[in-house]
Amino acid sequence: MARRFAGRYRGRRRAAGSARFRSTSALERVLVLLVIVAMIGVTIGLVLPRVDGTIGVMTGRYQATGDAAQTLEGLRVQDRPRPGRQYRRDSFGFKQTDVDGNGCNIREDVLTRDLRQVRHTTPGGCKVSSGVLDDPYTGKTITFIRGERTSADVQIDHVVALENAWKSGADTWDTARRYRFGNDPYNLLAVDGPANQEKGSASADYWLPPRADYRCAYVARQIGVKDKYGLSVTSAEKQAMMGVLHGCPGQPLPSDE
Repeated sequence: MARRFAGRYRGRRRAAGSARFRSTSALERVLVLLVIVAMIGVTIGLVLPRVDGTIGVMTGRYQATGDAAQTLEGLRVQDRPRPGRQYRRDSFGFKQTDVDGNGCNIREDVLTRDLRQVRHTTPGGCKVSSGVLDDPYTGKTITFIRGERTSADVQIDHVVALENAWKSGADTWDTARRYRFGNDPYNLLAVDGPANQEKGSASADYWLPPRADYRCAYVARQIGVKDKYGLSVTSAEKQAMMGVLHGCPGQPLPSDE
């Protein structure tokens, strides 16, 4: 009887061991499959952008016509970062000049220019107390009201971001030229605050306005600014701009007035 019991016990152990083996084998197969899937995903992520870029070149997706495209072709391409001083936003003196001599800083000038139904805190004064913005980046209509909690609803965007300009050549400028750039109305737009924050210092290959039908004008203004100040573009930035301009043949540069 003891031998029969021992036999049954050994049989159960073998069955349990076999079940554990099958379970372990199944788990290993699942893990191997997951690793294979992950490797395939990584490979696709690395290869597809190159394939897509090659196809885009072959199909003419990065070809465009018009003044903006021609000007873009003339910009210097600089991919390798140059050694230079560390970027400092205050090097551009935003809101610290008054080129037109009207006694107002550039933020107030741009708000007055870009908003409609503008009211100032005092008649003939500088500070805009309220107005309505038809935001070019999102297409939203924003009611601007000056106040601690509401002023940031509308922000002034450097279309070519200051940090982007720094990396594109402004690091070699003198203070006067950087101040001109930082306060140049040609490079400034009143826009939706959250959209401006989302953009940050991104170039066209990383960020474009959510409103698709404004992208051509946005890219054209960036090109105009970079041409005006002799700034460079990266290869990826240039390709992204050409990709946008491909959809708007004959896109002109915005006037600098």
